[in-house]
Amino acid sequence: MSPSLEPPPPRPAHAVALATGLPGAVTAGTTRWDWALLPLVLGVLTLAAWGAAQMARPYHLGEALPLALDPLGLPYYLLRTTLRMALAMLASLLFACVFAVLAAKSRSAERVLVPLLDILQSIPILGFLSITVTGFIALFPGSLLGVECAAIFAIFTSQAWNLAFSLYQSLRTVPAELDEAARVFRLSGWQRFWRLELPLAMPSLLWNMMMSMSGGWFFVVASEAITVSGQEIKLPGVGSYIALAIQARDLGAIGWAIAAMTVGILLYDQLLFRPLVAWADRFRFEEGGGEAGAHSWLLAWLRRARGVQSVVRTGLRVFERSLAASHRRDDVRAARRPAREPWAGRQRVLDFVMLAVVLLALWRLYVFVHAEVGWPELVHVLKLGTYTLLRVLALIALAALVWVPVGVWIGLNPRWAGRLQALAQWLAAFPANLLFPLAVVVIVKGRLDPDLWLSPLMVLGTQWYILFNVIAGASGIPAELRFAAGNLGLSGWLKWRRYLLPAVFPSFVTGAITASGGSWNASIVAEYVTWGDTTLVAQGLGGYIAQMTAKGDFPRIALGIGVMCVFVVALNHLLWHRLYRLAETRMHL
Repeated sequence: MSPSLEPPPPRPAHAVALATGLPGAVTAGTTRWDWALLPLVLGVLTLAAWGAAQMARPYHLGEALPLALDPLGLPYYLLRTTLRMALAMLASLLFACVFAVLAAKSRSAERVLVPLLDILQSIPILGFLSITVTGFIALFPGSLLGVECAAIFAIFTSQAWNLAFSLYQSLRTVPAELDEAARVFRLSGWQRFWRLELPLAMPSLLWNMMMSMSGGWFFVVASEAITVSGQEIKLPGVGSYIALAIQARDLGAIGWAIAAMTVGILLYDQLLFRPLVAWADRFRFEEGGGEAGAHSWLLAWLRRARGVQSVVRTGLRVFERSLAASHRRDDVRAARRPAREPWAGRQRVLDFVMLAVVLLALWRLYVFVHAEVGWPELVHVLKLGTYTLLRVLALIALAALVWVPVGVWIGLNPRWAGRLQALAQWLAAFPANLLFPLAVVVIVKGRLDPDLWLSPLMVLGTQWYILFNVIAGASGIPAELRFAAGNLGLSGWLKWRRYLLPAVFPSFVTGAITASGGSWNASIVAEYVTWGDTTLVAQGLGGYIAQMTAKGDFPRIALGIGVMCVFVVALNHLLWHRLYRLAETRMHL
């Protein structure tokens, strides 16, 4: 008997309510949840459009931008800052995807891109600003958009490297059985990325997105206060508000800035990160992975809103067609492509080019030092770099001892991960500049040594890279591995050595390498502390760069940044990248 082609009879309202789980769902196209979400969506779009219009208003260099310590202006400043950070985050995600895929898929590209990322990570935000701000202003003459782009790019440099290293590490450590399954099913490169690699990396990527957003808050003061042609431009934003409060020694204004920053972090947590973390539970590499994980009221609303679900399903259908088309194109290309042997000399040519670039850079460095600063100055800066290197290594080791156990505990307890998520973001985002008053008062009153007691400020904003990455690594441990460790009765140091440390080691290395690079950047802020007319300086490379920046001595600024690049690249090559290889081979589960 053939099935009836007649449409089914209309279902009563109570049947719709039972099917959807909603008491009183309205018409077939929309529900009350669609109408509840409408004001939220319209409000976000309206504020974003109005803020974008303010960012692109007419502006000429030399014009004073209105900025005051009145707390009533903080909502507007918060809007401008959050828009800059959102745009920087989008650019960082795009950069991370392109970098990670190229570096993980091509050995030749990896040999170029990974050292290049090491160099970019080592350049401080002040260096990026001094190089790019003039170009952005020339790109958008007569508009504030040029200065805004420079600030967004500076925030991008505090977010992108962490995401790139995280996704690169995830792509390099795909489980062997999943890699074999992808080959058996003949997934195209496009399909493999969206169906295997990105879902597998999603939990770690989301936690690193939170850390990158918090890192943007940490450097927001340097990003929004820009100097061009000897003129300081303070863009309307929370970072400029903090800089003005520090300059005026206004503790009340600093308190209001902390409150505004807290509101911004909570908004990002509730409207973006918490829904994403709850949604990403489906990508855990285990059965029933997210049943005790994070929950989000916004995600629950979205799942109940029929209009939203209809739009999402339409978009997914288009996306699925692109995946299928990619698979067909790859099959046709594979059939038409003639078999050929790889060019064995390509790697030698690439090595020769890289060697030539290194030799040219060394020659230019020799000419620069000899003509501009002199060799005694270079020796002095190298000595200062050694002081900062010792501080970085000691602080990273202490942070690892504290936060690796804490991160493992949080990652293995999903309920606590959801509860502590916003607190961790707030602590990671707390700018070290806001602790300058306390640091200056304590050091001056107690007659303490700045070389020692300013050091903790370096790791305040960067230690969280370790915590967030370890949480991501621990939360991704397969359930069967947890059960096996419990059945074997592992405990104490044996449990850590055989089970927990190998499980989180790849994520720890990712956090440590970004925390190390962040600490070198933070040294510029932490080794040169000002509060009103009081200045404390610690001997180190960061303090040297900050001092030369205050004086406007560009040759010595370039020398300090160049030496910092050398130290960071050498440390990454000699320590962190070797740990990466260890994580991919012996420590990978």
